[in-house]
Amino acid sequence: MSSLTSGFKAEIAMLVGPDHVKENDAVSAIDYGVLAENLDAGMVVLPGTAEELAAVVRCCHAHRVAIVTHGGRTGLVGGGISRAGEIVVSTARLNRITFLSPVENVAIVEAGVTLQSLQEAAADYGREPGIDLPSRGSATIGGMASTNAGGIAAFRYGVMRHRILGLEAVLPDGTIYSDLTRVVKNTAGYALSHLFIGGEGTLGIITKIAVKLEPVPASTATVLFGLSSTQAALNAMQRGLKARRGHLRAAEAMWSRYFHLTSTHHNWSATDYRKDHPLNLLLCLGGNDDADVQAEVESIYEDVAEDDENVSAVIASSKAQERSIWALREDTDLIYRIYPGAPSYDVSVPLSEVEGYLEQRMAKLRELDPRLDPYIFGHLADGNLHIVLNAARDAIDTDKAIAIEDILYCGLHELGGSFSAEHGIGSKRAQTLIRHAYPEKVMLMKQVKACLDARALLNPGKVLTQ
Repeated sequence: MSSLTSGFKAEIAMLVGPDHVKENDAVSAIDYGVLAENLDAGMVVLPGTAEELAAVVRCCHAHRVAIVTHGGRTGLVGGGISRAGEIVVSTARLNRITFLSPVENVAIVEAGVTLQSLQEAAADYGREPGIDLPSRGSATIGGMASTNAGGIAAFRYGVMRHRILGLEAVLPDGTIYSDLTRVVKNTAGYALSHLFIGGEGTLGIITKIAVKLEPVPASTATVLFGLSSTQAALNAMQRGLKARRGHLRAAEAMWSRYFHLTSTHHNWSATDYRKDHPLNLLLCLGGNDDADVQAEVESIYEDVAEDDENVSAVIASSKAQERSIWALREDTDLIYRIYPGAPSYDVSVPLSEVEGYLEQRMAKLRELDPRLDPYIFGHLADGNLHIVLNAARDAIDTDKAIAIEDILYCGLHELGGSFSAEHGIGSKRAQTLIRHAYPEKVMLMKQVKACLDARALLNPGKVLTQ
């Protein structure tokens, strides 16, 4: 890679304006997000239009300068890490919602629009984007598309790949690829837009997205169950899916160690709710009438109590109580404040295999190191489990890290699951992909990368090792 010459920097400043190129102290003032290494490039460029971004990419292509694209910098797998000799391209100024139709149930947004901004704009029309994340205030739609984000409602509305109707992206040579289709049915040739969804900025830089919207339910009801087993939680979740009044919007599981951490921190308690359950399950229903969804939640409780005599439950009686229950699930940062950089794992497991998977893999972790007692939580309705070690990153050496990955990942593909559910590959899991993905997939991925980005200038070292 070339160094960032004064001539190159001057050309970039001319393309986007000198006020939109940050270096030195100006870079230090930027929030680096999850990882400080995100801003190691030392130069951040903020184009204001797709055309400006395309011009920046053409300049980088000519000078052989690598580009790392940043959205909200909320990624957990090192997908935004940059190095000296590269530049960071931020989508922060690409923050406009250019189209929103409640008739079509479609919004077209630029890549830098945050999820919360889209949620608020869509809510004015009684709509929502059908995807939700705890980092909604900073996660951008472009970043979510690039990582194929999942989140809370994936079991009902799908992941980002299912929410996107069309997109615009800048290719590695600076060409603008535009396919902003606004309809669901589209069989006009290869689904090329899907190359960029989940591509993590390695095949092109997404600049605009057509997002499918869903109606916002008029009413919601939330219940927290304390249950005796994973199977009991799966049974309760299945009962929620069969709701007669309303529909299931969320099924979030918190195993005992994680629940104890967040409930203690938030000083949370409820009458007759015990904190010693092996598993705690948050169910949320949506519907058209407050009384109906509340009655349905109560009916679900009665059915669950018949199956699990040790159940305890609290049904939210106000929006404030609902928010306090959700905080128990969403305040995952607590773990990282106690264990800086704690290694985390993001797996998808078929529902029928969840209980056996956890029993077997946790036993093997204890055999490896009796001190390992992970925090476990996740999106139960789609089998997405988040497993976070009770250890700081610096406390796990390379050999132990590989052994832990092998325990959690080996055989997962054969079960019909995935070692990377919703966080992506980034740099953290690039070697893991080689070890645990089938070789034919890696071969085809390398061929696609070589075809679109022969100079390997877009997000080098991410997804695929180079």
